[in-house]
Amino acid sequence: MTGRIGAKFTPYLGVEGEASIGVKDEDITIAGVDGKLEHDYDAALYGVASVPVSDNVELFGRLGYGTTSIKADVAGATASTDGESINYGAGANWYLDGKNGLRADWTRRDFQDDGGEIDTYGLSYVRRF
Repeated sequence: MTGRIGAKFTPYLGVEGEASIGVKDEDITIAGVDGKLEHDYDAALYGVASVPVSDNVELFGRLGYGTTSIKADVAGATASTDGESINYGAGANWYLDGKNGLRADWTRRDFQDDGGEIDTYGLSYVRRF
């Protein structure tokens, strides 16, 4: 589950912060032993560039920095790790009226220290204040 809050300084530039928590553990098997993988949290801060396409649609790109924490529990042994990442992505907002809209986005988390990459995709409700 992810929550975001953002502010625009101009029609084209803004910032966005997000925080996420896992809501369902993933079943895993390591060397024939069953366990669970838990997403503790993500937190990130982005610079956002937007391009209005019409009164109701805008395209955006974002670039930021984030941290992720996961925990694994296998055969009663628990281990956790944190990863720092450079995040980038793109998406679109479609505003149904002046305050309510839908957002579709893709974000890649490029983890530092050779930690790999993760792509996330989202479809969200947007409320403008």
